[in-house]
Formats: sequence, structure tokens, C-alpha cells
Amino acid sequence: MRYTSPAIFFGAGLFMVTAAVAYAETQDLGNGFFHHGVATPVSNHRGTVATVDDEGRGVVLVWLFDHRGGYALLMIDAETGKSGQYAVPFPPGGDCPYSSILSSRNKFYTHFNSYFTEFDPVKRAFTFTAKTAPQMAMGMTEDDTGIIWSVTYPNSGVVSFNPTTGEFKDYGPVHQENWAQYQRYVAADEAGWIYFGVGNTASQVIAFDPTAATAKSMLPEAEREITSGYVCRATNGKVYGHGGDDGPGGWYEFYKGEGKKLGEVPKFEKKLHITSSQSLFHTEFPDGKRLKKCDLVDRVMVVENPKTGEVKELKFDYTSEGAHIMGIATAPDGSVSGGTAFPMRFFTYNPKTDLWINRASYGQWNTVARQGDRFFVGGYGAGFLLEWDPAKLWVETEKDIPGCNPQFLTECEPTINRPHELLAHPDGKTLILAGTPGYGYTGGGLLFWDRETKTRTLLEHTDLLPQHSTFSLAALPDGKLLGGSTTSPGTGGEKKATEAELYILDMATKKLDWHQVVFPGVQAYTDLCRAMNGRVYGVADRKRFFVFDAAKREVIHEEDTEAKFGPTISHQGPRVFVPSPEGNLYMLFVKGIAQVNLTTHTITMLAESPVPIGPGGDYLDGRIYFGSESHVYSYQVPASALTNSRQ
Repeated sequence: MRYTSPAIFFGAGLFMVTAAVAYAETQDLGNGFFHHGVATPVSNHRGTVATVDDEGRGVVLVWLFDHRGGYALLMIDAETGKSGQYAVPFPPGGDCPYSSILSSRNKFYTHFNSYFTEFDPVKRAFTFTAKTAPQMAMGMTEDDTGIIWSVTYPNSGVVSFNPTTGEFKDYGPVHQENWAQYQRYVAADEAGWIYFGVGNTASQVIAFDPTAATAKSMLPEAEREITSGYVCRATNGKVYGHGGDDGPGGWYEFYKGEGKKLGEVPKFEKKLHITSSQSLFHTEFPDGKRLKKCDLVDRVMVVENPKTGEVKELKFDYTSEGAHIMGIATAPDGSVSGGTAFPMRFFTYNPKTDLWINRASYGQWNTVARQGDRFFVGGYGAGFLLEWDPAKLWVETEKDIPGCNPQFLTECEPTINRPHELLAHPDGKTLILAGTPGYGYTGGGLLFWDRETKTRTLLEHTDLLPQHSTFSLAALPDGKLLGGSTTSPGTGGEKKATEAELYILDMATKKLDWHQVVFPGVQAYTDLCRAMNGRVYGVADRKRFFVFDAAKREVIHEEDTEAKFGPTISHQGPRVFVPSPEGNLYMLFVKGIAQVNLTTHTITMLAESPVPIGPGGDYLDGRIYFGSESHVYSYQVPASALTNSRQ
């Protein structure tokens, strides 16, 4: 399946981008299953640098990332566009680069899925790889002797590689916290000490002595904030940093493992290294030319020569298995729509025409839902809410700019950063967004959006269940909501709750009527769905199926489904339960599609899927649509299963 190039039209101060389009050429896989193709058949860069090859020619190195993880290094000739693709010499395991560095010796390094690796553009090959303690580098640097250093999530593991001697050292975790640590800034002083900032629950700066292989904290507890510690190497041989306060009272000078409080903002010249997070985009070639663009979607690269003014556009190519699907729901225009992550793209598939449309999207579409004639999106980051009208022209979303389609409505950071549930309430006017909070925080809230008044109410976790986030929701009669929590904190946050709970909230007062640890030990209520019989069907921890009587506030049926059916699907917006307009209720397990009998509450596997079922989907015209990695599939529900939910 190949997409055409998009065209751009301008008008009314906004620009409408026509989509990349393609026919799916749907395949019948048998047993009721159909394959409709890859939603977004492109990859995402996780670090791009301009450098030179063995002949001194300008080349661009790109870490490639698709649903498999960081699967290859792409090398593109900056004169011709000719490309070579080199598979990483270890299993990507769904992981990918979060940091990389181009060394002073023109070697490109990264570290993920517990492997440290070196690519040499002169030899056009991976020239060193080593297994390490878990897991991926969040920051990397090069010391004054040319040794490459990497510090890893989640436990501040430290590794070093000497490219001259080939000596590799894995020091293992050197700093402990009871939360997953991010280390975005790493620096070495001229004496060889390594410093790195830690975040996000409580900032810290760690000094590591390579000779003794010991580490120590540099900031007092009183200066730790919900952010990340910062460090930077200066040309004077010292390292400067802070714990989040970059004002006069927050800065330190670090040297030989000691920290000196400065009392002022220091003035220093940074010693530059070509390194950054996954967004690394180094544009300067050694001969002075500049990389202006390297677009993996359209497979176009633009190189500029500032001396002559010449601008060269080059086409290149690479292989990809496509971006990971986040979620799928039916849209008012009869399509199946959703979003992908890395790159962040919108997709829509029309079953009647077998046509795909793919566009750039605003952020990561974690949760999607239809209400009436509109399609809504709850996205990461900042917990944003979008409204799409499929009946109107697509106008690329810009925050707080009217006239876009999808239209940006609001955002909720840090109360909600990573949405897990978007409930389109049956009242036809209310949307409720839920999820985990910002980086380093614990406890997520609820967003209520009123479509009629275009106003919002944002509840904090302290208004609901302190230190919990809401993972699933179901609408109850009389303006009540049933919520299921998760104990998971925001990314890089500290887990504080020990057991997930169910709760009932009054939408008018925004107060809890009831809450309880219904199942001891459960950590998350994966999904909730109110069926046509008035009962709420739920799943906890992907394996505990239950039926809840909200009026009596009691569980009337429960069973462990893991042994028989395996785990249910799970994602940032799972959609495990798939109701049909006829009142039937289906369930998505990783291994297949099942149906729930609404009288006996028994589960029957309708068919095992030929592929692992991933992001949850929706029902449309007798079919259940779902994702598997980067692909969209559907299952034709047999006639016998269209009427037997209540038999």
C-alpha cells in the first residue's frame, strides 16, 4: 500500500492539507477476519545528524523507529539522496533511542533495550555492541579523553565505552529511588567525574566517580522539585547545574565531585557536544552546508549551501513496517478513524470505498470517541481535547486558533497529561477525559467539557481519590458516573496508592457518592462498559472479569479469564468492550474476539485472531475493527452472534 504525496492549499489565513491517500486492497484472511493494511506506513526519526562518510562526502544519519522499536540506522548521501539501511545488531524489543551522540571521532552512539551500540559512517557498519543493565539512555556525553558515557532509565545505570581501547564498562545502577528515573542531562568535568540530573518526581544532581565506581547526591532535600536536575559542561573544565531553580539562588559549580553553591547565575561558555534527546537534529555538515529538512513521511531531504545560496532537494527511500496504532473508533462519516504514534498521524479508513486517508495530527491521539456528528480526541501531552467534524474540510490544528478542524478545545497539564479514557456521555453534550498526570506527578484528575456552553470543569485527584488516576469510566443513570482507578503515577512519578478502587461520582455536584477497594490487590480497572441490561461490565488488571450492579454497589459476577482466554487487550485507551447498536456486547482479548451473554454473564470466544489484537476498536456494520501493531483488521461477526447476547 503506497500513499500519494499531499498537496497544500491556502486560504482564509489557514492552510488545509489534503491527505495522503491509498486503496487498502483488503485481504480476506479467513474465519471472518480481514486485513485492511497499515494505517501509517512511515517511520519516525529518533535522532538525526549531518556528518561525513569515508570519502568525506556529506551524509545524514537517522535512527529509524516504527512499531517494532528502533530497528535500523539510515544513512543518506547528501549529494545524491542514495540511502543505505543498516539493521541494529540486537532485537529492538519495542524500545528505541531516547538519546544519542555523534562523537568527536565521527561515531554515532545510542543505547536502548539494554544494548549500547556504535555506528561508524566511515565503515558503514555497526562496529560495537554490548548488552547492559536495563534499559535505555536518557542522556549521553563524551569526556575529555574521548570516552562515551551513557546514563539510563529507570535506575540510573551508568556505562562507558573507550573507542580507543575497546574497553566497555557497565557500572549498573548507581542511584536508587522508589520511582523510575529520567536523566536528560549528562556532563563530565575535566577531571573525569560524571554528573547527571535526575527527575522527575524529585530533582537531583548525581556525581559519579569512575575510579571508585561510586556516586553521591549533590543537592539537599530542600532543593528537590518536581522536575529534573540540570547539568552543563563549561569550556573552563567545570560543570554547572541546578535542581530546577535556575535563578540566582539555585546554581552550583561542580568539580572533582564537589559542589559549590554560587548565589548567582553563572556566566560560562558551554562546551558543545552533538547530543540530545530523541529529538536530536544536528544540521551542520563539516564543509559548512546545512541540512534544512529530512522528512521521513515524504522521503525528502533539503540541503543548503550558505556560501552559494544553492538549495538542493533530494528524494530518498527506506523500508518501514509502519507506526504504532493508538486507538480506533467509528466516525460520523462511516469511517474507522484514529491516530498513530511516532510519527503522530491521523488515519481514516472507509470500508465502503476501501480507501485510506492519512494526515499529520496534533499530538498523540491516545483516546478517541464519537458523540453525535462529531469525533473527539483526548491526547498526549498536556491532556488536550480536540473536536473533529468529518463533514467539513480538514484544517490543520493549531492551539487556540479558531477555525481549525480538528478544533483545539482545551488542555489539562499537569492534572492530566496522558489520557486513558474519553467518555462521550450519552447526554449528547458532555465529554469526560481521564488519565495520568504530568511527568513526576502522582494522581490524575477528570476533565468535564460542556459542548453547549464550551466550558470546562477540571477536577484534581484530591477531589476524587487522592494519589489515584482514573483509567476507565461508565455512564450511569441519574447523572452518575462509575470510575475505575489506577495506582500508576504520571510518567516518572512515584506510586503512592496501593490498591485501585471503583467510585461513583455525581456529575452535578462533582462529588463522590461512594468508593471502595472492590478487589484487594488490583492495580488498575482496565475498562468499564454499561450494557443495555443496565449492568456495568468491567475488567481489572486485564484478567479479572466482573459484573457490577451500580444501584446496589456490589459485584454480582466475577471470574478470572486469563487461564481460558489469556489477557484482555491493553493500551493507553484500551476499548476492551465493544458494544453494538443492537445491544450485544463483545470483548477483545489479545488472542481473539469474544461475546458476553448479558443474562448469564458467560463469555464465549467467537474466533481466535490470526494476529495478536492490540489497540481496541469499534463496531461498524456487523464488523469489529481493531489494531495490531501498525495494521488495521476487522472481524465479521457471524449471524448467530448478532442475536444471542441475551439468550
